[in-house]
Amino acid sequence: MRIIYLLWCIFAALAGVFFIRYPNRAISIQQKFYARINWRIEPISFSKEIRNTRIMGIVLLCAVLVAFSLFRACPN
Repeated sequence: MRIIYLLWCIFAALAGVFFIRYPNRAISIQQKFYARINWRIEPISFSKEIRNTRIMGIVLLCAVLVAFSLFRACPN
């Protein structure tokens, strides 16, 4: 069970780094996904969407750090 938790932390950390470094690609992937399920999404302000995607990546990395510190603190 601990290995699954650790793998999720690693996956989330990589996703956070991806959102910070490549916000344009993250937005593009999201648009392609929604187009496949018959929805068209476009940001009203692309610069704000880039900023918000980077902020989301930072928040995700912070959450991973907290989760990993709790993982290390568990006695099991």
